[in-house]
Amino acid sequence: MVTIVSIDLISTDQAVRGGKACIAGTTLRVIDVVMASIFHGRDPSAIASDFDVSLAQVHAALAYYYQHKPQLDEDIRAQLDRAQAFKQEKLGSQHASLLSG
Repeated sequence: MVTIVSIDLISTDQAVRGGKACIAGTTLRVIDVVMASIFHGRDPSAIASDFDVSLAQVHAALAYYYQHKPQLDEDIRAQLDRAQAFKQEKLGSQHASLLSG
C-alpha cells in the first residue's frame, strides 16, 4: 500500500500577504524565495540564512514553485511590472524633463 506524505511547510491565508503562498508560520512568500534564487543567484543555504528559515522550508518553497510554476511566474511578472512602473513614476517626478529648456 502506498501512502502519500504531505510536507506542510507552505500555507496560504487571505489575511497574510493577500493569500499568496508563504512559508508556513512566516510572512515570507514563496516568490520571495524564488526571486532570491533565480534573480539573485542565492543558493538554498544562503536563502535560509538570509531569511532566517530552515533549509527544509527553502526547499519546500522551491518545490512548491515548480509544482505551481505558471501561476507563480505570473505573480512574479506582475510584481516586476509594478516595481518598474513605480520606478518610472518616481524617476519622472524627481527629475526635470530632458527636453525642457
